[in-house]
Amino acid sequence: MGREEPAVGWQAARRSGYDADPFIVTHPNLMTEKQDFKTWMCLICGFVYEEAEGLPEEGVPPGTRWEDVPMNWTCPECGARKEDFEMVEL
Repeated sequence: MGREEPAVGWQAARRSGYDADPFIVTHPNLMTEKQDFKTWMCLICGFVYEEAEGLPEEGVPPGTRWEDVPMNWTCPECGARKEDFEMVEL
């Protein structure tokens, strides 16, 4: 006889006698990932790009990671390139 895999989520709740509607279990990394947004500052003019905020007016939606900002994107204040930005802790 093979070993049965441990039940997760609603299956575990049902087996333990919990008799309610299924519930949602979120992965802990998904919760912390949202908190890992970084801030990048232009070394030329001081403009700040916040990953959480994005730049919707520039076509960069909120939550866009710096590495996902297009390579040809330039600073909206001074025209500096991405390589002229540095990650900063605010």
